[in-house]
Amino acid sequence: MHSAVAPQPVIVLVRPQLGQNIGKAARAMLNFGLTRMRLVAPRDGWPNPDAGPSAAGADAILAEAELFDTLADAVADCTHVFATTVRKRGVTKPVMAPDEAAQVVHAEAGLSALVFGPERSGLETDEVALARTILTVPINPEFGSLNLAQAVMVVAYEWSKQQGLAQPPRTELLPPAPQGELDGMIAQLETMLDEAGYFYPPSRVPATRRTLRTLLSKPGWNHLEVRTLRGVLSALANPRQR
Repeated sequence: MHSAVAPQPVIVLVRPQLGQNIGKAARAMLNFGLTRMRLVAPRDGWPNPDAGPSAAGADAILAEAELFDTLADAVADCTHVFATTVRKRGVTKPVMAPDEAAQVVHAEAGLSALVFGPERSGLETDEVALARTILTVPINPEFGSLNLAQAVMVVAYEWSKQQGLAQPPRTELLPPAPQGELDGMIAQLETMLDEAGYFYPPSRVPATRRTLRTLLSKPGWNHLEVRTLRGVLSALANPRQR
């Protein structure tokens, strides 16, 4: 049973190389409701002017990002640390997929850390050793190159599913048109096609009419769509004089 008091996890980026990737990671975090970022020894220092534009509005995450010299310092207050890596690097640890890790994060009463290594090399063996669990994103073994922000997004998304974020509002669809309206539209089109000599040869007329009806019955037209198409047919049958 998930704990109602489990705080949201912190996203820890270890030695990130590009400010743009830090900004994109912040954007991915905010998309799914995560706001706590910690940075460990970013290559180009911090703050980084390249991060802001890439954050696309998630500037508050960058402004409140915490800076640490070592990963040990960054996760010192965390009760559960997940090292995100595509390789176990010789360290024997439990391995979880993002959805499994999300369940554990929500079940933990303490603070959890989701740790991501630098873009080029990933986490070092000693850094993975600090974690209790290895978090591995299932990925194509023939192409295992996952961008830092993409990795953050996948993990954040799985966390958000457990969190129950509100879904975007759905647009209500109009109900399907009555069969009589659909029949009227089909009859109007068939009349126009008959006058244009479309139904030929005579031996194929029944089959062609069936195919036409099947085609026009597939979309599930609503009342407005039927009216619109009938207006189109009327305009074609009786062009307005210019």
